[in-house]
Amino acid sequence: MLGNLIGSFIVVVVGTSLAPTVAQNVGLAQADGNITGASDTLLGLTTLFYCLAIATSSMASAAIGLRNAGWM
Repeated sequence: MLGNLIGSFIVVVVGTSLAPTVAQNVGLAQADGNITGASDTLLGLTTLFYCLAIATSSMASAAIGLRNAGWM
């Protein structure tokens, strides 16, 4: 249980510290000019999907830890 909770905390800390780097690189790729239309839109959503993946994985890991402890 405690290992899962600590693991989910580490995922949140590392993931949120890397989010600005992901956003910066997405912005640089969009500013390149070779990507247009739907590809540009999907590339712009990459940061959102990254943050959602971090949040979802940490919540799932915490839920598994709480379920193993019998709290959920």
